[in-house]
Amino acid sequence: MKVFAIGDLHMPGGMEKPMGVFGSKWDDHIARFSRTWKCTVSDNDIVLIPGDISWAMRLEDALPDLYLIHELPGTKVLLRGNHDYWWSSIGKLRTALPPSIHAIQNDAVTIGDYCIFGTRGWTYPGMVNFSETNDRHIYEREVLRLQLSATRVDASKCVICMMHFPPISDARSESGFLSAIELSGAKTVVYAHLHGRACDNAFEGEYRGVEYMLCSCDYIGFKPRLICESN
Repeated sequence: MKVFAIGDLHMPGGMEKPMGVFGSKWDDHIARFSRTWKCTVSDNDIVLIPGDISWAMRLEDALPDLYLIHELPGTKVLLRGNHDYWWSSIGKLRTALPPSIHAIQNDAVTIGDYCIFGTRGWTYPGMVNFSETNDRHIYEREVLRLQLSATRVDASKCVICMMHFPPISDARSESGFLSAIELSGAKTVVYAHLHGRACDNAFEGEYRGVEYMLCSCDYIGFKPRLICESN
């Protein structure tokens, strides 16, 4: 069993939202990641999708996108991103999800040898764009959500943390996210959210025994990125 990750799919959700306006690299991006996904992932594998899945505003409008993902190989695990406005009630979402897709919200999911937990995340203190007025309460709420999700982890499995916002910067600023990740026993963190020049300052690699991996789909060439593999 292999674990892959690919975030920021930015599917249309029934809206006129051509991603080519963000550069030619986004042209026909759904067909491109679908093609590479089929060539890379098997039905026995897991694909983590850390947020910004669909531009839809309502769940019913996101369902065509979710069913397209369902038709692709593997078991998928979703996390909410900052643009996933269609994701409201987790109970309603889980009732509507097709069988190959799981959603994480304040909990964790165990699949085979792996246990995946996480939260959306947010800008945190020490980052240049952090605002005490606008960001502090959201940051603290997201730390609590990550801590809550971590309490549901099965420590006997290989633990992976999934976030949308990067929990660490190139400057390696301390945050409540790092503390929660390290206490959870996770050895790998996948995240997304960053695009273009913002990726230049992304942190990838090991920090205090945890491997951090950026998986925004344009950053990884619209091909699911291999995270780990079990025998």
